[in-house]
Amino acid sequence: MIFLHNQVLLGLLFLRNQQMEFIFSGYALRGTVEIVVTSKTRNMLEALIREGSFKWLLSKRSSFAEEVEELQRSPSAGRNWIPELSPVANIVVRRCSKILETSSNELLESFNAEASDSVKSQHARNFLEYCCFRALALSTRVMGHLADKKFRRLTFDMMVAWEAPASASECLVNLDDDLSVGVEAFSRIAPAVPIIANVIICENLFNVLTISTDGRLHFSVYDKYLNGLERALATILGRTKIVCPVKATGTSAESFCKKGRVIKRMKSQSESSLLSAVRQSRGEKILEVDGTVTTQPVLEHVGVSTWPGRLILTDHALYFEALKVVSYDKPKRYDLSNDLKQIVKPELTGPWGTRLFDKAVLYKSISISEPVVMEFPELKGHTRRDYWLAIIREILYVHKFINKYHVTGVEKDDALSKAILGILRVQVIQEISSSNPVQFESLLMFNLCDQLPGGYFILETLAKMSKSRELDRGNNLVAGGGMYSISALAMVSNLGFVFGSSSSNPSEAGLLVGEVVVGELSLLEKAVKESRDDYKRVVLAQETVAGVKVDGIDTNLAVMKELLLPVLEVGKGLLSLVYWDDPPKSLMFCLIFTFIIFRGWVGYALALMVLFFAIFMVLTRFFNQGRPVDEIKIIAPPPMNTMEQLLAVQNAVSQFEQLIQDGNIILLKFRALLLSVFPQASEKVAASLLLTALMVALLPGKYMFLLIFLEIFTRYSPVRKASTERWMRRLREWWFSIPAAPVVLEREKEDKKKK
Repeated sequence: MIFLHNQVLLGLLFLRNQQMEFIFSGYALRGTVEIVVTSKTRNMLEALIREGSFKWLLSKRSSFAEEVEELQRSPSAGRNWIPELSPVANIVVRRCSKILETSSNELLESFNAEASDSVKSQHARNFLEYCCFRALALSTRVMGHLADKKFRRLTFDMMVAWEAPASASECLVNLDDDLSVGVEAFSRIAPAVPIIANVIICENLFNVLTISTDGRLHFSVYDKYLNGLERALATILGRTKIVCPVKATGTSAESFCKKGRVIKRMKSQSESSLLSAVRQSRGEKILEVDGTVTTQPVLEHVGVSTWPGRLILTDHALYFEALKVVSYDKPKRYDLSNDLKQIVKPELTGPWGTRLFDKAVLYKSISISEPVVMEFPELKGHTRRDYWLAIIREILYVHKFINKYHVTGVEKDDALSKAILGILRVQVIQEISSSNPVQFESLLMFNLCDQLPGGYFILETLAKMSKSRELDRGNNLVAGGGMYSISALAMVSNLGFVFGSSSSNPSEAGLLVGEVVVGELSLLEKAVKESRDDYKRVVLAQETVAGVKVDGIDTNLAVMKELLLPVLEVGKGLLSLVYWDDPPKSLMFCLIFTFIIFRGWVGYALALMVLFFAIFMVLTRFFNQGRPVDEIKIIAPPPMNTMEQLLAVQNAVSQFEQLIQDGNIILLKFRALLLSVFPQASEKVAASLLLTALMVALLPGKYMFLLIFLEIFTRYSPVRKASTERWMRRLREWWFSIPAAPVVLEREKEDKKKK
């Protein structure tokens, strides 16, 4: 710095004594002109040097390195420095203590008093989390905290410190490098500010933010994401005079209020023109609007009619306003909050009822006579449709959760807050990740719970936590705010959303209990972790399924034949016993099973077979542990050309058609017997049914089963074979003599009238 200062002063002296040449009107005039530098310019340059504005010429030092030097030069360094923490963690704790208007040692004493022994086991990291959660709970209560650059830097530095909290991990962080954080640090700190992330989707959000940085989150990307959140808030909230809800007094609370940007309430446009008369009575919040730009319309298809218009999503319903000449028509409301058996799914649309373009969303419920299709035209892809499908489903799923688990009051508002913040995050990701495809469902917690294998368990855990907090409020028990992060409802209330059933200050209602707990996994985090483990196993299983799929009918038939080979062999063995190909074996089989049936041991025999399969699986697992699974070797059939494939398909279709025809003939003959179209045959069938009914009524079930078994398995024995063949021939002749019931085919007349 001194060297640069001297170089600038020497440059000023050189310019003061420099001579210059001027040319006037065709002849040269040489003169010496002394450049006069005013004292104002000199003072400005010297001020820039003193303030460090040329620091980028010297080095790229981080704020951590400067604060470490400042803390070391401070006379109170010994009192504010905790030896168990790394320098990075000490700096973060120092910032938290300034926000909380206390000292680091007092925070340490509070932590030791509140924390359990298990939490104190990992003292450095858990104490850091304690300080972070307390500071963030206070900081996020200030309107405009997202616009504060110090707040953004603080949350990121908390993640950096979380990765290296102890003094032994000091060497893991180079303060002069471009700092970055991993998924574990992001998953612990980011959910403490519910607008940034929550426990359920934080890992997916981290993967989206780090898609181009090899799994490490840099501050530039993180700051861009928070900037996007600030802009997204500005689109749905109007600017108003800041109101500081922090009840603390002192310089830190006042400075947060002064530095907080103007935070927002509902747009004046939202109150005046967008459903003001419809939604005011319900207290609905507008979350998204589309169709206001002529180049990106929204088309509503109902039956054969199509209308362009404006689509509006609130936290309770979906509205469509058809476009008239100079204004919008009366809005149509499609409810998402009540249980109306709603179905929201992607749909294909096209001209004249064709299904060509995958760019629409279908809404169906018992409250409307026919389904409604909302189309989102765009030249390439269906990103708009996917986005709207995801956010509509998010509102639908959150209300299904509320109705299923009977969530009411403040907890209902908290669930809606989670959905609102999720939609806000998706809007930001859609903006900053326009070049990369994004799965919007993976960033919305209720959508994700609907997709994950254990998603129902996550929702059950959420409901149990809601009931527990409700009981705590009923018993006037307020959880210690230092050990928990802030709740989603408290966050959206601080941002300007006001729910009808919520208290004026959610923190006073005992709701300052979020999804993250200091030093341990909350019930929700455990449920999410278990569900993610199950999902990973499902993904691995699906990869194996995709790897064994083969193309071609003949190839798939060969694979199926090889897989069913054991079953086919067992079937062949049973047929051999039935047809008495080996009389001694068939006789032994009949005697054994006759004895089992007569003694009533059929249930025990079935249980023994199931037990055999279980023992076989256990022994196979024991002996093949650690060995790769043997691959099934299948001889592929010879390849067929296009003509052979067409002939094979035609032959298969013909055989299937013949099978259907035979089935129809059997059904028609049964109908003829039932309606006595052929009286003689119907009389014989009726007599047979009467005899069967008497046997079923008089004989015990054991003897009935024994008679059926002996009839089937002794039919082709040497004693009965001749008579069986004679009776089977007579039965076929009798069956062929039965006529089929008449059938008349009528073609449906096409209604060519145009509606």
